Amino acid sequence: MDRNGDRNGDPGDNENTFTPTRRALLRSAAATAATLAPGIAFAARSDDMAAIRTAVEKGHDAAIARIQDWIKHPTIAAERFQVDEGVAYMSRLAQEAGFTGVRAVPTGGVPAVFGVLDVGAPKWLGIYFMYDVKQFDPKEWSVPPLEGRLVDRPGVGKVVMGRGAVNQKGPEGAFLAALHAFKASGRKLPVNLVLIAEGEEEIASPNFLTAIRDPQVLAAMKKCVGVIIPSAGQAPSGNATITLGAKGAVEMEIVSDSKTWGRGPANDLHSSQFARVDSPAWRLVQALNTLMGPDGHTPAVEGYLDRVTPLTVRQKALIAEAARSGNEADSKKAMGVQRWINDETWEQSLERLASQPTINIQGLVAGYTGQGGKTVLPHRAVAKVEMRLVPDMTKDDSVAKLKAHLIKKGFPDIEVNVTGGYGPTQTPEESSLIKAHKAVLTRAGVPYALSVRSAGSWPGVVFTGDPLHLPAAQFGIGTGNGAHAPDEYFVIEPVNPKVANLTAQSMAYVDLMYEIAALG
Repeated sequence: MDRNGDRNGDPGDNENTFTPTRRALLRSAAATAATLAPGIAFAARSDDMAAIRTAVEKGHDAAIARIQDWIKHPTIAAERFQVDEGVAYMSRLAQEAGFTGVRAVPTGGVPAVFGVLDVGAPKWLGIYFMYDVKQFDPKEWSVPPLEGRLVDRPGVGKVVMGRGAVNQKGPEGAFLAALHAFKASGRKLPVNLVLIAEGEEEIASPNFLTAIRDPQVLAAMKKCVGVIIPSAGQAPSGNATITLGAKGAVEMEIVSDSKTWGRGPANDLHSSQFARVDSPAWRLVQALNTLMGPDGHTPAVEGYLDRVTPLTVRQKALIAEAARSGNEADSKKAMGVQRWINDETWEQSLERLASQPTINIQGLVAGYTGQGGKTVLPHRAVAKVEMRLVPDMTKDDSVAKLKAHLIKKGFPDIEVNVTGGYGPTQTPEESSLIKAHKAVLTRAGVPYALSVRSAGSWPGVVFTGDPLHLPAAQFGIGTGNGAHAPDEYFVIEPVNPKVANLTAQSMAYVDLMYEIAALG
């Protein structure tokens, strides 16, 4: 996620400001629907549908246990924590679900996991998983973050709580449950599947393109009609969002160090010496100040905005529709903010969220940061910085412009260490993959809205850009909250009948596969 930033229909997440309330035109499917949970129904796509549903229901407890056990086995790419164990665990999950030829794909970093499920069907569908998770501080949690405990959450329902629960092990577990149901029912999948599971999504996918360019992976992916990432795509209200794209993300550290600068102390020095010794910390502050305009939010890097593609008339119309149907007060409350930038309107804030690239300071580290004061002059200062990119910006071009800007402004000594990143992704509304998403949600009676672009990020550009040029999008129903935060959870049994339970989530993936198979 990232990103999943979070990518999970959470109305409290900045990237999901397009909380949908517009009702899609729903076809009457009562005569052919098999109700899986109150308010969630699917048409009978084939004679096999009822048998698969029965198998999903019988496998319900095993599916929950699978998600819980996966939570107990985290891989944290940022800390290189349990990398080998994570590869082995992801490989076992894939094999148990029916994938063959499962192997670790070297990337130069944390390996990816690849496999295929070839049933001889005419069409292929790509499946993107991530198996790494964000870091966590157990002291901030109400339950142990690696226990995967089932919790009754007031107003929400029964949830599984733990790091990675909603981002992305819960939704991915629902997809795996669908595959297990095909096996248990003796039914054949309507499409072939290609799985590529990444272990570095939470550090901005620095090596994922290497995995895609693996000859075996590339050959398999080129067969696909599109790629999905399983997602909990409903808001707590039950409304869903079909997201047509996502901003790109680049993570870096911008560093001022006395050794590189040739000024300042070799090691932290008593602060009284600042009267005659240069400060790398102030040097960093001055360099960072050149990156942003006087308003505090418009990037000032020369050429940074040159490749920004303006929103289309259709995209602006979608945003206006989201503004009319969304709730500004709820969004502000969820984020804990009182005003938008420049006191702009709700609709203007949504346009800005979708269309504006950013340069954000995530954190500043220099010298002593513990309790109380410590009179030191730091020898080194670091800013953790991220860029969010929109079409048609690219990672390499944006980084090059930032580095050139610092040199031009008189800061050639400032280091820019990129740790990961990728460009923005966009999938056309008229693509067959998006049409299939619409059809499944409509048949299920799930109201949905179209979102121009998630302000958060996932490496979909690896699929939509070179060398594949495939449609790629998030798909899934159900809900959750807390990605990257304490008490992250994924809803198993919601109290709101309009929100999909675990069984309905799995059946949505089944229905999508049948819909993909039926594409002309």
